Amino acid sequence: MGEYMPSLEMVNFRPEEVPLEDIDVSQRSLWVANRQQEFFSRLRDEAPVHFCKDSEFGPYWSVTRFADIMEVEANWQSFSSDPAITIVEPEEDFPLPMFIAMDPPKHDEQRKTVQGSVAPANLKNLEGTIRTRVQRVLDDLPTHEEFDWVDRVSIELTTQMLATLFDFPFEDRRMLTRWSDVATGGPETGVVESEEQRQEELLECLAYFTRLWEERAKQGLSNDLVSMLAHGEATQDMSPQEYLGNLILLIVGGNDTTRNSMTGGVLALNENPGEYAKLRNNPGIIPSMVSEIIRWQTPLAHMRRLATRDYQLGGQTINAGDKVIMWYLSGNRDERAIDRASEFIIDRDRVRTHLSFGFGVHRCMGNRLAEMQLKILWEEIQRRFHMVEVVGEPGRVPSNFVHGYTHLPTVLHPH
Repeated sequence: MGEYMPSLEMVNFRPEEVPLEDIDVSQRSLWVANRQQEFFSRLRDEAPVHFCKDSEFGPYWSVTRFADIMEVEANWQSFSSDPAITIVEPEEDFPLPMFIAMDPPKHDEQRKTVQGSVAPANLKNLEGTIRTRVQRVLDDLPTHEEFDWVDRVSIELTTQMLATLFDFPFEDRRMLTRWSDVATGGPETGVVESEEQRQEELLECLAYFTRLWEERAKQGLSNDLVSMLAHGEATQDMSPQEYLGNLILLIVGGNDTTRNSMTGGVLALNENPGEYAKLRNNPGIIPSMVSEIIRWQTPLAHMRRLATRDYQLGGQTINAGDKVIMWYLSGNRDERAIDRASEFIIDRDRVRTHLSFGFGVHRCMGNRLAEMQLKILWEEIQRRFHMVEVVGEPGRVPSNFVHGYTHLPTVLHPH
């Protein structure tokens, strides 16, 4: 294996073979091969606040330790979410403002408008619906024969849930999955062929939801997200691009996170048979296991901030205007903050100590809904099946933001 050159793919090298200053954890090939953790481990040990001077996405800082990520998250005054939350630069001719990519007070006003959809009382109302749907989806699955868990379970359940939250026509629900994939994947991921196609499809999403907005605006306020946006004081006068931006945020937030945790949990239990045995012997640990799955999977691998002033972090000076990437996936494996962080332990102490939902003003507003969906799914799986067996390699999303799966071949073994 020759010597590493900055123009090469790191996936062909061991972490120690790549000079520290040349490490670029944003390379997609690392994520497809599931090799990124090895490089994060080296950064946490040797350069927890690390500057990458050259990447496909321009220069950026990597923040890889739990405590440093918390410090950046907590300080929105020094680290702004505007203009974007991912490492990819926003399209100048196609801006998508959304409240997660805003700072207080505007962020808080818009978020408050839709927060009621996932308020405790509303979650209680949703619980029965979710359980009935999970039962229906699981009862329709074949046993003793191979099928794709991602398509038949993860996508189906999350899309049904999203359709309910938006009060979106149920027969068109797979459009939501498509728009989520298009929003988070450009031409380089193979989801679309060109940036033009991507924008075109997102404008179709806007047109569809504009019709729904017009219907809901004429009706009284109801509990769905479109109605809340149409009637909310902070959101009823949004521009079309801002409406689209917030829709994308709610679709991706409600789709990718739960969908990839539903798949990631099956994979983790198969890779850790001792933990699967624990679950069989004690289904009461499902709530704890759900938190561990969400930590282990970390469905959104990073969030990005922009430094608004010079700032000292981890012995480094971050300059105003620098791009800062908080790698949640790395922070969730930081032994300094989480005991035996590189192990999957479904009944661990302090199981809610993780970064998967973010922290501070931008903490994920749907976190309780995500946990409830996963809890119900695993309760119903355990009632029916001795094992969900993984029978082939998972396909991984070619993205350093959505940490997820394109397919997972599985076979069900009933009790």
